Amino acid sequence: MKNLSFAPQMKTLRQRMTEHMVSVRDESSEDEAQIEWEEQQIKKAIKLSQETYNDDSLHKFQPAKPKFDPSVSLPPVNLEIVKKRLTDRITSLQDVHRAHQREYEKYMEDIESSKMTVQELEKSSDAALNYKFYRAMKTYVENLINCLNEKLKYINELELTVHVLLQQQAMTLLKRRQDELKNESAYIQHLTSGNGKATNGGLEGAEKAELLEMCEQRRTCRRQVRECSGGGDHHEGMSSDDELTPTEVTRFQKSKDNVLEDSRKIFEDVHADFCDIRKILLKFQEWKEKFPESYCDAYISFCLPKLLNPLIRFHLLNWNPLENFTDLEEMPWFRAIEEFSDAKNVPESKRDDDPDQEVLRRVIEKTILPKITAFVKNVWDPLSASQTKNLVQLCNNIFEKQALSKNECSRAKEDLINMVVLRMKKSVEEDVFIPLYPKSTVEDKSSLCSKFQERRFWSAVKLLSNVVLWDGIVQEDTVRDLGLKKLLNRYLLLNILNTPPGQDSIEKCNKVVSCLPERWFQDLKSGSTLPELLSFCQHLLQCARVLHKNNHSNEAEEVLLLLVKVKALDIVEGFIEEYKLEHLKSMIRK
Repeated sequence: MKNLSFAPQMKTLRQRMTEHMVSVRDESSEDEAQIEWEEQQIKKAIKLSQETYNDDSLHKFQPAKPKFDPSVSLPPVNLEIVKKRLTDRITSLQDVHRAHQREYEKYMEDIESSKMTVQELEKSSDAALNYKFYRAMKTYVENLINCLNEKLKYINELELTVHVLLQQQAMTLLKRRQDELKNESAYIQHLTSGNGKATNGGLEGAEKAELLEMCEQRRTCRRQVRECSGGGDHHEGMSSDDELTPTEVTRFQKSKDNVLEDSRKIFEDVHADFCDIRKILLKFQEWKEKFPESYCDAYISFCLPKLLNPLIRFHLLNWNPLENFTDLEEMPWFRAIEEFSDAKNVPESKRDDDPDQEVLRRVIEKTILPKITAFVKNVWDPLSASQTKNLVQLCNNIFEKQALSKNECSRAKEDLINMVVLRMKKSVEEDVFIPLYPKSTVEDKSSLCSKFQERRFWSAVKLLSNVVLWDGIVQEDTVRDLGLKKLLNRYLLLNILNTPPGQDSIEKCNKVVSCLPERWFQDLKSGSTLPELLSFCQHLLQCARVLHKNNHSNEAEEVLLLLVKVKALDIVEGFIEEYKLEHLKSMIRK
C-alpha cells in the first residue's frame, strides 16, 4: 500500500536541469541512429539500381535471334523481276563506270599536259635569263618614265619662255608696221588736204615725223643692200620691214641665251640611257629582236611617240622653222627614229605588218605638227616672203616624204592647214591697204602720194604671191578665194584699173599673172579662163585695145601673151579677128 501523491512535490532547479540534459542526450542518440539507417538504405538502393541497369544494357545490345515464322508468306519471285533488277543494277554500275572513265581520261590528259610543260621548261634553258631580261626592262621603263615626268615641267617652262619671246618679237614688229602705216597714211592725207603742217592728232607732229624718218632710213638701208647684192625685179613695198633696233636685238638674244643655258642643266644629272633617244630606242630594239611577240603585245610602237615627246621638244627648244629652213632629216633625233622605223632587221614577209614603221609618222603628228601650228598661230607673218617660203618648204617636205596616214587625213595636219588659212584671212583683212588718190597727185612718180600708193600695191602683190605658195597644201578653192576673189578683185584690180595703159600697167599685170600656178589652167575648157579672172581679163583686153590704137603694138602683144597664159583664148581670138592681126594667131597655138 502506497500513498497516492495527488500533488507532485516541487523539484529544485538542479533537478530540473539534470532531467533536461538526459532527455536531450537520448533524443540526439536516436537522431544519429535514424540518420545512419537512412544512409545504409540509400547505399543499398543505389547498388541495386546499378546492377539492374547493367543487366538491361546487356539484354539491349545482344542481338535477338531471328525466329522463322512459317506462317508469313514471301512475295512472288519470277525470272522477269530478277532480270529487270539485274539490268537496272548493271545500268547504274555502267553509268558510274563511264563517269569514272571520263574522270580518268581527264586526269590522264592533265598528266600528259604537265609532262609536256615540264619537258618544255627543261628544254628552255634560258628561262631564268628571260625572266631577268623582262624584270630589267620593266625596271628600266619605270625609271625612264619617272625621269621624264620629273623633267617635263622644266621642259614646258623653257619651251613656253622661248615661245613667248618669239611671240613678243612678232607682235612688236606687227604693231610697229601698223602704226607706221597709220601714221604715214594720216600724214599724206593731211598733206593732200591742202594744209602744209601736220596736226597733233594722235602723236605729236615731231614724233610722227621722227617715226616716218626712221621708217624711210630702214627702207634706204634695204635698198642699198639690194643694190650691193645685185637683186633685181624688186619694187618698194615688197620687202619685209622686220629689222629690229640694236637694243631690241641685244635684249632678245640675251633672253634667248639665258633660256638655252638653263636648258643645258635639265639633263646634266641624268644618265645617257635615259635622255639619249638613240640609246632608248636601242633598248626597245633589243626587246623586239629577242621577244617579238611580247613586244607587239605590249603595243610599244603606239607608246614610243608619247614617250619620246618630252625629249624631242627639248631638242627643238632652239628650233625656229620661220627663220632658216632646217630639214628635219638632218637632226640627230630624227635620224635615230628613222633608223628605228626602217625595219631593216625585219623579214621582208613581215615588213608590211611591222608596227614600228608608223613610229616616225606618229612622232611627226603628235609632236612636230602641233609645234609648227603654234608658230603659225603666234609668230608667223604672212607678209614675210622668207618666213612663208621656209614654212611652205617644211610642210611640203613633211607631207610629201613622210606620209602622215595611210588611209585618212591626219587631225594634226588639218589643224595646221586651218590655222594657216585663218592667219592669211586675217592678214588680208588687216594688212592690205591701197589708198586711192586723185590722178593729179599720183601723176608725179616722185610725189609722196604716188610712192606710198605704189608701196602699198606691191605689198599686196607680195601677199598674193605668199598666199599662192600654199597651193598644193591648202585646198585650191581656198587659195583661189583668198588670192583671186579677195586680194586681186577687191584690192589689186582697183589700182590696176586706175593705172593708165602703158608699161607700168603691163608690169603690174605681168607680176600678178606670174604669181598664179600653171596647174590652175591645165584642165580648163578650151578658150575659157578661171571665173575669178574674168574682170582681170576684161581689163587686159581694154588695155590691149588702147595700146593698139595708140600704135603700141609691142605692148599690145605683151598684154595678149598675158591673156594666153591665163587661157583666155576666146578673148585673144576675138581681138585678133577684130583688128585683123592674122600674124598673131601663132601665139594661140603655142
